[in-house]
Amino acid sequence: MMVPAGLDWWDNNPNWHGVLLAGFLAIACGVSISTATRGSDLHGLTRRQAFMLTVLVWAVLPVFGALPFVFGAPRVSFTDGYFEAMSALTTTGATVFTGLADAPRGMLLWRGMMQWFGGVGIVVVAIVFMPALRIGGMQFFRSESFDLSGDIVPRATEIAGSLAWIYVGLTAACGLGYSLTGMSGFDALVHSMTTLSTGGMGNYDTGFEHFSEGAHYVGVLFMILAAVPFIRFIQIMRGAPMALWRDSQARAFVAILGVGIGVVTAWLVWHGHHLPRDALREASFNLTSVMTGTGYASDAYDRWGGFAVTIFFVWALIGGCSGSTTCSGKVFRYQILYAALVVQIKRIHSPNGVFPLHYQGRPVEPEVVSSIMGFFFVFVVCLSIWSILLSLMGYDTLTAISGSVATLGNVGPGLGPVIGPSGNFAPLGEATKWLLSFGMLLGRLEFLSVLVLFTPLFWRK
Repeated sequence: MMVPAGLDWWDNNPNWHGVLLAGFLAIACGVSISTATRGSDLHGLTRRQAFMLTVLVWAVLPVFGALPFVFGAPRVSFTDGYFEAMSALTTTGATVFTGLADAPRGMLLWRGMMQWFGGVGIVVVAIVFMPALRIGGMQFFRSESFDLSGDIVPRATEIAGSLAWIYVGLTAACGLGYSLTGMSGFDALVHSMTTLSTGGMGNYDTGFEHFSEGAHYVGVLFMILAAVPFIRFIQIMRGAPMALWRDSQARAFVAILGVGIGVVTAWLVWHGHHLPRDALREASFNLTSVMTGTGYASDAYDRWGGFAVTIFFVWALIGGCSGSTTCSGKVFRYQILYAALVVQIKRIHSPNGVFPLHYQGRPVEPEVVSSIMGFFFVFVVCLSIWSILLSLMGYDTLTAISGSVATLGNVGPGLGPVIGPSGNFAPLGEATKWLLSFGMLLGRLEFLSVLVLFTPLFWRK
């Protein structure tokens, strides 16, 4: 918090007083907790403590992340501040702020910093914690997560350190790319952080429409890089240059994205929305943004017609790859379920045959398939519940359903005139924002790791 406070002080913007106060409050709470727990006898994390740590980090940090918005500009309510901070740290990208072009630079930088830290944090959780906690089929990657070199099992801290270097390097490369396309240094810094985190919080209400065509293509490239498994970058650094290409999940992600871009581009040209060159750029940027859950927008794509909107809706539910900063269902889950369906059809056709299920050259245990099916069941149930609750709160069907997908899937913008790519979440009521904030937490932590805390069995010894 001292960094954005210092920037506002440098700009002679009085907003630095509120941000500095928020920083001192955060320090005071941190020192108090550290002092109160000094001398505690720790013997490593138990499974229950790992669940609690994972959930509470994302539930409590937005409380402090909201303070610069509450005490400084634009001086919003705690509800709005918590919603914005939760959206930033979960890299959702939904915002309640308007007039961003005139906002203090410290506030814009703080949003970008929270998304950047949230992005690298969720990658560490996805690679280190989720496989160990056996959430949503992630246990399939348990051995892979710790077997980076083929013969050594490094510690989780080593994984986090390697990820940090890769994350910083990609962010710097993205910022340089943006600068070369004409972005100012500050815009390039903030947007590089929100691109690599697939968060999507920008510095202008008009989104990427404010920037050049080159910036759009730089954004597409780095959103794709942020959406593939980061562990493959570690393996590339350790002498396996083909690691990313050999990953069937990464190849499937690029193929699905490419098909969607081709279809939407053809649709835009056919219906005269854009010239071919502009259609390709708009389709590439906006569909990549939606599928990776980044949430940037360079055009009001909800006005491109029902077919294009349907493509965007479906691709948003697919999401990126596991072990990346992206969100939603993840490509590997669809791949494993498809493989399980093929095996099931073969078994129906040949009841006495033996058809083992494999994925990426490794056998898939029945527990993994059932865990993935459980994840999708909970996903669909939560989408239904959130949509019904939003409808009961008085919102139209499009806003209710797309708002549920946008927050539970950590996509960012919804559809329609209120929360669509040209709108924001500011007009929603306080109860709605708390409901959607909880939805962002559920979606970011793969649902089950949060819901398990509400079961009596979890608390029994």
